[in-house]
Formats: sequence, structure tokens, C-alpha cells
Amino acid sequence: MYVIIVYDVEVERVARVCQYLRRHLHWVQNSAFEGEITPARLERVKAELRDLIDEKKDTVYFYILQDPHVVRREVLGREKGSTSTIV
Repeated sequence: MYVIIVYDVEVERVARVCQYLRRHLHWVQNSAFEGEITPARLERVKAELRDLIDEKKDTVYFYILQDPHVVRREVLGREKGSTSTIV
């Protein structure tokens, strides 16, 4: 499956959330990640994120697509991250 994750977390947690997600997906924009992931790995990512965020103050959105070929991405301006390799 293909997933897009965007988040809005308080400043003291931004670096930890970003570093964690960079191990699993492609960093494409501040607070935005995307890439292919297995259902089991996605569940593990969600569980770990629950430990990293404050669910009363922070928000994480998961856009889940079953087929990565249906995603059409267009970029205006400088592209922040490439989806060709995971850092």
C-alpha cells in the first residue's frame, strides 16, 4: 500500500517525529512523508507515533491508498525530498 503521512505536533516533539518517520518513509516536505509500506509496518509506525506524540495536543493524518500507481504528485517550486530513496 502507499501512504502519505502529515503531522502537526508541538515544537518540542517535531524533531523526534521527523527522525522516526524518516526511517520508514520518504521525507517530501516539512511535516510530510510518503511511500510504500506494508500493512503490518504501518500499524507498527502508528503504535510508535502514539508513544512520541501527545494525542491531546498533536495531530497525525494518514492518507492510505491501496495502489501507488493511482497517486499523481505535482510539485511547484523546489522539491524538498525525493521519493527515490529512503534516507
